[in-house]
Amino acid sequence: MHKKFKSDNWHGRIDHPTDSAYYRYHQVIQCEPHENPGRIGLIGFACDEGVRRNLGQTGAKEAPNALRKQLSSLPWRHSQYQNMLTDWGDIICEGQNLEQAQQQLGDKVSDMLQHGQVIILGGGHETLYGQYLGVRKAAGPDASIGMLNVDAHFDLRAYDDQPSSGTMFKQILDEDRNAHYFVCGIQKFGNTTALFHTADQYGVDYFLEEQLDTAEFHSALDEFIGKHDVLILTLCMDVLSAAEAPGVSAPSPFGLSALQVRKLLRKIASTNKMTSFSICEVNPRLDVNNQTAKLGAYFINEVIFESLS
Repeated sequence: MHKKFKSDNWHGRIDHPTDSAYYRYHQVIQCEPHENPGRIGLIGFACDEGVRRNLGQTGAKEAPNALRKQLSSLPWRHSQYQNMLTDWGDIICEGQNLEQAQQQLGDKVSDMLQHGQVIILGGGHETLYGQYLGVRKAAGPDASIGMLNVDAHFDLRAYDDQPSSGTMFKQILDEDRNAHYFVCGIQKFGNTTALFHTADQYGVDYFLEEQLDTAEFHSALDEFIGKHDVLILTLCMDVLSAAEAPGVSAPSPFGLSALQVRKLLRKIASTNKMTSFSICEVNPRLDVNNQTAKLGAYFINEVIFESLS
């Protein structure tokens, strides 16, 4: 179900009502439908059915508005750009109808991509499959899609029984020969040996969390970006250290730092090949003083800033 934007989701401090140099996000966001949709569209995916199927801790469906709330009062640093940001509302997964919700998200993302880039506020990481559907529909069947995942986990589990938040990349690689997968931040003890074998079998490019500061990693990332027509970027917040992002279903004691993730997002978002960014697995029910939601909002802001720079 598509639920349209509500202006009361965006509010906060006003330092000046008309001087754009003082503006914050809640003063520049516009709603859909709009005669001139902004170059960047936001859409929420209120769903954690995939997490439930994957036997995780539910609550990520509450993340879209938690992220909006934290983003609302951040300074808008592109005062020269007005009407650049549009909130297209939420796709809501009703009951256990995950596949239907993913298709609805894909259709909406495809429409939004006609106006510019898309940022998806997940939701469990099953969000990614809907993101992919939208990008493939918009890009056409022959475009080479590079899927860049910042994650502690491969999400390459079998889906013989049903899809979940741990199966999306295997689903896509099985369906689409023109889609390719690069994942960074993998935890050696966060994935079974069988999942490493699956990644090797599918030709996945992957780097462990301790490899991300190496020249080999950055060279491989540059090569991956260069050889694809369009890019999908997705961030699973459980890639971060649990000390910095406690509000996730599967916290990582040895996860990445926020500064490492910010560096990656800045690099990828600055390329003109990036079509969309999804932020997933923020769980407000498990959060501590909104710490994870606030960090997520800062990551979204970084992607927006790089995309408009």
